[in-house]
Amino acid sequence: MWVDLVKKIGHIIVLVKDQDEAARFYTEKLGFVKRQDNFLGPGMRWVTVSPKGQMDLELTFVKAETEDYLKIVGRQDAGHVLFTLETDNCKRDFEDMRSKGVKFHGKPTRQMYGIDVVLEDLYGNLLDLIERTG
Repeated sequence: MWVDLVKKIGHIIVLVKDQDEAARFYTEKLGFVKRQDNFLGPGMRWVTVSPKGQMDLELTFVKAETEDYLKIVGRQDAGHVLFTLETDNCKRDFEDMRSKGVKFHGKPTRQMYGIDVVLEDLYGNLLDLIERTG
């Protein structure tokens, strides 16, 4: 018998050098909304963002405090896409984000699943902007 243990993913942790800088990039350049910014105790700050219409999953920016953590900022994806961003118009969002200085790897291209293009966040993490077309 299958038991439904896990209900959903709530947070994705992204290591950053500066939580304010990361929140500004995701809100000002990608159109996300800051959801939380709380101090949880000495040295612990909880900063989250998510797309405007998505309340049930948040990116949580955790400040890389040690040399080991600083070495992997921007490389958590190990050279792969860290996560995807879904849109209803890839070309429109590409033009908007590019005008705000977001770095892209090429231009939107039709794939078997839709139209997509890879971009980088401010630390170099790769994100895939996807418009699903059926």
